[in-house]
Amino acid sequence: MNAYTTDDAIACLRKAGVPVTQQRIEIARVLFSAPVHMSADQIWATVKATAPDVSRATVYNTLRLFTEKHLVRELFVDPQRIVYDSTTTPHFHLYNMDTGEVRDLAADEIEVIGAPRLPAGVELEEVDVIVRVRNRSV
Repeated sequence: MNAYTTDDAIACLRKAGVPVTQQRIEIARVLFSAPVHMSADQIWATVKATAPDVSRATVYNTLRLFTEKHLVRELFVDPQRIVYDSTTTPHFHLYNMDTGEVRDLAADEIEVIGAPRLPAGVELEEVDVIVRVRNRSV
């Protein structure tokens, strides 16, 4: 796999209509170099390794913007934990509640058939499926 370059990040941000800043480039490089499921603090820690002046607030604000622009998906894996998913095409997740690991489920691992009957005046935006597991006790 080729490295995700600064030019790649700039092109991605411009295509999404996101104003380009050095901080946003660094955050984009962390998120889009490979498929990831990372918390905001994990992203901030990773960005700080190459751009130590990036603040936590900048990361949180940028993640909100990236979510609004559909560059990442926010996954609410439990009431105290949100991770950002760099894969925005429809797919499902497996969340290990003991380890905190989130991974994509392959298309052939789960199938959702049909859609719920919706109340009048609303339309389906998306379906999120998170399969939550725990490690077996020995």
